[in-house]
Amino acid sequence: MVLFADGWAAAPLRSVMQTLGQDQLARMATDPGLVAAVDQHAAVLRDAIPLDRETLGDYLLGFLDELRHRGWAFSGEPDAAALRLTAVCWLARERGFLEGELPA
Repeated sequence: MVLFADGWAAAPLRSVMQTLGQDQLARMATDPGLVAAVDQHAAVLRDAIPLDRETLGDYLLGFLDELRHRGWAFSGEPDAAALRLTAVCWLARERGFLEGELPA
């Protein structure tokens, strides 16, 4: 899976949702352990940053930059980075940040 495809930085929320989020969010429907882990990461984000489209997108850009620097790649297993990315996707979906045509 290519998480950092060309153009990902122009719309990081949409990019991560397409490459990782959709599958992980669908997996949550049958995996209560994944739900609990993602919920914990979402709680950390809710406590750490204002949850508006711009701030969540900026947070995601910084997080992805760090992952790229470390050479992280999504293996398909929910490690800490994948859980955090899934939480970002879940929050973006729940708050409607991916609706409409605005870059996200």
